[in-house]
Amino acid sequence: MTDTSVTLSAGADSQVAESLGARNRLVITLLLISTFVVILNETIMGVALPSLMRDLGIPASSAQWLTAAFMLTMAVVIPITGFLLQRFNTRPLFITAMSLFSAGTLIAAVAPGFEVLLIARIVQACGTAIMFPLLITTVITLVPPATRGRMMGNISIVISVAPAIGPTISGLILTVLDWRWMFIIVLPIAIASLIVGGSLMKNVTTPRKTRVDVLSVILSAVGFGGLVYGLSTLGTATNPLESWLPLGIGLLSLLVFVLRQLWLQRDDRALLDLRTFTSGTFTFSIVMFAISMMALFGTLILLPIYVQTVLGIDTLTAGLLLLPGGLIMGLLAPWVGRIYDRIGPTALLVSGSVIVSAVLWSMTMLDAQSSIWLVLAAHVTLSVGLALLFTPLFTASLAAVRPQLYSHGSAIVGAVQQLAGAAGTALFVSVMSSQALRLLAGGSSRVEATASGVHLALLYGAAISVFAIPAAFFIRKTALPKGVDAAPAGH
Repeated sequence: MTDTSVTLSAGADSQVAESLGARNRLVITLLLISTFVVILNETIMGVALPSLMRDLGIPASSAQWLTAAFMLTMAVVIPITGFLLQRFNTRPLFITAMSLFSAGTLIAAVAPGFEVLLIARIVQACGTAIMFPLLITTVITLVPPATRGRMMGNISIVISVAPAIGPTISGLILTVLDWRWMFIIVLPIAIASLIVGGSLMKNVTTPRKTRVDVLSVILSAVGFGGLVYGLSTLGTATNPLESWLPLGIGLLSLLVFVLRQLWLQRDDRALLDLRTFTSGTFTFSIVMFAISMMALFGTLILLPIYVQTVLGIDTLTAGLLLLPGGLIMGLLAPWVGRIYDRIGPTALLVSGSVIVSAVLWSMTMLDAQSSIWLVLAAHVTLSVGLALLFTPLFTASLAAVRPQLYSHGSAIVGAVQQLAGAAGTALFVSVMSSQALRLLAGGSSRVEATASGVHLALLYGAAISVFAIPAAFFIRKTALPKGVDAAPAGH
């Protein structure tokens, strides 16, 4: 973008260009590694929920907030990063993000109970929220359009694999150690990333003076918060108003938020510039992002509960069960990026959306007698479908917006991704809990009630996944002007 891109003069010395290229690679590598570490914590609580429910004496509807609040906080904070990326340089933003994440990890490690642990997760999420758009905007600004698919493949490893292997890591830790060790082990890694990255990180953007609209921040926080809170209590609230009132307030707040952005963007003062949605490719990509993230995070929180409660699998095995799928997403991401650079997104997205939907429909047949190998095969196949989706969606969506809107585009992608993940987590757990409570009240066993709840939640997820298939046909690779392949992004 004109305000934040790195430019090379036509007559620049080749050694300077080579040095700048090395600097850019260093910056992107540091951001990739650090973002992997912070995003890993999104789902590290998944397998740990049954243990936390026992140790802290809380129900599943409360425990899921340790994951949902993390993603909700990111959805609230990420819109502000559009302003931060324009106002501040790369290095101070990186240091701020990793400092917040490290502080949150320390608080979680010493948390005496659920309330403090929840606060710690929120502090962690504030740091994570800055890292994700910082990475995306930096890459889309520095990497030439012709090779963005490959680089976005690396980002897809971070975005998809880190959450996928979180349950495996927590399962390994919980087998021999207390749940606090999930944070004690991560803490020195986070501090090391802060020290090394803070020392080596270079500024690659040119900040400009801009003001944040406080009312927009408040409206987005109330809007996103109301939606996720309403969804989380939809199946368990004793009073219908407990769910529908926050849902209504959330929707109304988001409507006012959108209207205010439309007014502010006339003078380029919007917290989130919605002119990104003038691109059909960007709009349909956002729809697919939302559906895909609901499927990913919904299944990541349901499967550990299902295999532990219904199939009687121990914590370690439950964590290891999700590892092959995470590794497959990591292995496929670079290849998917290369395919994208050659043929574009449409074929990949259609194939991926069909696979994801088919797997979710097949998972609705899981019951108390299902084989653990069937669950493994379903998760691995689901991971293949998601791998075909994430890289094309990241690349095609941001490539379709004007360079001046890169920071807003990445902030919108990140906010929708996290909101959808939080909504998927809340919705799946709420449906499962509601169904299980009804059956328990009718005399069913805990295993039968949980199995039926998981079945119903997956049925909801499968129905939602169908809408991604037609959207995939409307996403095209943005045509590049002749000769632009060799230019840095934004030119």
